[in-house]
Formats: sequence, C-alpha cells, structure tokens
Amino acid sequence: MKRQILKALTVLLIISALTGGMAACGKKEKAQMSDGTFTVGFDAEFPPYGYKDESGEYVGFDLDLAQEVCNRNGWTLVKQPIDWDSKDMELNSGTISCIWNGFTMDGREDEYTWSSAYVDNSQVVVVRADSGITKLSDLAGKVVVVQADSSALAAFTGEDAEEANRALAASFQSLQQVSDYNSAFMNLESGSVDAVCMDIGVAKYELEARGSKYVMLNEHVSSEQYGIGFKKGNTELRNQVQEALNEMLADGTFNEIAQKWKLEESVCLGQSGADEVLLAENGQTQKKNSVAQLGEIIVQLKNGMFATLGIFILTLVFSLPLGLVITFIRMSKVKLLQWIAKIYISIMRGTPLMLQLLVVFFGPYYLFGISLSYSYRFYAVIIGFALNYAAYFAEIYRAGIEAVPAGQYEAAEVLGYSKTQTFVRIIFPQMVKRVMPPVTNEVITLVKDTSLAFALAYTEMFTLAKQVAATNASIMPLFVAGVFYYIFNFLVAWIMEQIEKSMQYYR
Repeated sequence: MKRQILKALTVLLIISALTGGMAACGKKEKAQMSDGTFTVGFDAEFPPYGYKDESGEYVGFDLDLAQEVCNRNGWTLVKQPIDWDSKDMELNSGTISCIWNGFTMDGREDEYTWSSAYVDNSQVVVVRADSGITKLSDLAGKVVVVQADSSALAAFTGEDAEEANRALAASFQSLQQVSDYNSAFMNLESGSVDAVCMDIGVAKYELEARGSKYVMLNEHVSSEQYGIGFKKGNTELRNQVQEALNEMLADGTFNEIAQKWKLEESVCLGQSGADEVLLAENGQTQKKNSVAQLGEIIVQLKNGMFATLGIFILTLVFSLPLGLVITFIRMSKVKLLQWIAKIYISIMRGTPLMLQLLVVFFGPYYLFGISLSYSYRFYAVIIGFALNYAAYFAEIYRAGIEAVPAGQYEAAEVLGYSKTQTFVRIIFPQMVKRVMPPVTNEVITLVKDTSLAFALAYTEMFTLAKQVAATNASIMPLFVAGVFYYIFNFLVAWIMEQIEKSMQYYR
C-alpha cells in the first residue's frame, strides 16, 4: 500500500513540474513599470559595472547609465542586486524591469528583447604572476574557474563556442564555476585553481585593485557585446530606455560616464553593428515540447543528484559518531574539556554553515600558507558539514541521555554492571529511542543544506539546477530539483519513522 502511495505521489509531483514548467515557458506577459519605478537587476559583485563601494553604496558604470536614463524619463531608480543564476526568474516574474550589468548579448539574441549594444567586451584570463603561465596553451592540465552562467563559461562550453575554445576547455584538468569573482580570486590566491577567465573590464578593475600579484594574458578567449536585456516582447520599455541612451550619446553624457569609469575604449553605442540585434527582432526561438525538455533536464541533473547524495551520506557517516564523542566531552567531569566542547558547539551553532565551509577550505592557506589542491575541495565540503552537524547531534544526544531517569543508573549498579556496560546496554538504547524525532529533523535539514556546497565551487543538485535553468531560460529545472528534494526527504522521513516504530517495543 505504501509503495503504491509513493508511486502515485511521484507521478503527481512530476505532473506538477511539467505544468509549472510549461506555464513558465509559455507565459509572455509584458513586464510593466510600477509607480514610476525602474528596477535594474544586477550582480553586486561585478565591478566596474555594478558593485558595492567602501561607503556601502551600489555604484558602477551601468548603474550611472541607468540613473541618467531615469532622470530623463522622470523615473525612480531601484538598484536590485540579484543572484545571477536566478536572473531570468527575476525578469520573467516582473520583480525587475531589466537586466543591466555587463549582460552579454552573444548567444542570447532570441531570449530577450535587447537594447543596442553599448560595450564591446572580450573574455581574458588572469593568473598569478608567479604561475609561469604566459599563453592560453599553458592552461592545459590546469584548473580554470569562471562565474556561473557567465560569458566566460559560454565561451568554453556554449552552443556557439568556437572549436578552438572547446578544445582549450577539454585540455583543462577541470573547469570550475563560482558564484562571484571575489570567490574566484580567493581560489586563485590560495592555489586551489590556476586561472580565472572573465570580462576584460572586470579583469582590469581587479588587477588595479589587487596589485601586482596577478597578470592578464595577452591572448583573448573571445569577444562579445553588452546590451540591456528586457523581458521578451517588452519593446515599449526597451524603446523608452533606448531613446534616452541615444540622447545621452548625442549630448556627450554617455561618453562622460564612460570616461569616469575608464571604459571609453570599450563603448560602442552608436557604432556600426551595435543595432543589429535590436533591429532584427527575430522573436522567440521555438521551444522543445515539455516532455522532451524534461528528459534532457533529468539527464543534465543526474551528476548533481549523485553529488548531493554523496554529501548527505558521508556527512551522516562522520557526524553521527563524532556528535557522540562531543557529547562525552561535553558531559565530562573535567571542567576544561567541558568548556572546550561548549565553545565548539557555540561556534558551530552560532555561525553560518557557509562561513564554516569557507574557513575549512581557505583556512589552511590564509593561516598557514598551505597551497590547496583541487581534490581538497570535496574533502573540505565533507569536513565542514560533518563538523557543523556533529555539534547539533551532540546536544540532541545530551538531551536524550539526561532524559533517562537516574534510577536506571542505580539499578544497573546494583546488578553489577560497569559504567561502560550500563551505557551500552541500558542508557544508549533508551537515548536513541528518545532522540529519533529531533535527529530526523536534522537529517531532513541536511538534505536541503547540501546546496551550500556551492560556496566552495562544488556543484551539487540545486546549484546545477540553477545553472541549467539559466542556460535554458526556463524554471523547469528548479521544479525538477524540487521534486527530487521532496521525494528524497519523503523517503528519509519514512525510513526514520520505521526505525522509530521498531524501537517502540513497550507498545
């Protein structure tokens, strides 16, 4: 009976995912301005186009352009930082008016309604000055990092990627993805990666800010154009913004802003070829039917599913027994040991898991100068998760042990049991029975927390789903990921419930 219920639930969730995916793919409503506000979606860690300065303000070339456009149209500018992987969902849901942040048009011509191109950009490679890497061919056998869903990633793996770049990417030991360029440079500085590929404008800014420790290779990976991306079909808003930009170009304001941000050599607004995409207006490309798309998505997410399962299983294998060891230390009669355990538990429970992962991964380099290897990334994920969850399990175990009546210890002593025998044969079984519900909650939380592994550029299920969603401009991969997490948690909860029932021997 339970097996039939599980099958029915699985079918229902898949149908829901298909329905949601088709709705997301087929919806073509035009994003509207609200109360005269113009909301710009941007990556807040993408200087010089958009970032947070030392005073805590969001600034950048694109944000200055957007402010001037708003001034000329009588709009109020709202600067909205977004997760770059979620930019399409932000745009299609209407929470932002446009994507304006060094947004590459190449390969995306039919996915958005575009402004004219306003910047000619190139993808370049940055390495440590002492790396010995001087040309692109030297990257063979190296670990290269790019931002997720970036132009650099597309240059190596996109459908329109040049054969030379595909061959170059195939020669890498690994092509990693991170959420932002600050993480990319932390990886580069610590030695866990050998090179970062990024936009030339960002590279120049980073090199200027970080000093002489890094150099940019002379060879460029690819060239591209930046535009402002609006929701497909929203030509009315695009035309208003484009008209203001053309006015700014005519009166010199556009070039003044470019000079302020040292991008005067890169801008191309008004030049030959800048209007090609805008004038083409080819319309949306024909999408594959939802069933075929679902099959492709599941295949793409397969590796992410295995990665999530690996993190989940190994974390439990190490954290469950480690938590018991910490419980013994916490309940020790030696005050020093008690305080060590208390401080450890306080730190693990009082700081974000993402921060702990970063400390575990980058700590050896920044504290002891130990260069990090590529393989250490996975070990750091498991170590970070195990240390964090062991602290929670330790307090759960302690509560379970202290809930056992004192008479149990006294009876065991009368019967001649040693302390070890008393714990193993009498206290531990009762403790396990009492702690099963809170342990189940932590185990279910662990399934969802696996997504934090992306803080270390380790791609698991949800991260991969966001990347596929960004590539396909569809929300369906996230629905599929949601179904996976729900079914996984449903099975975990059911298994834990069966274990709990088997221990209710007194019933």
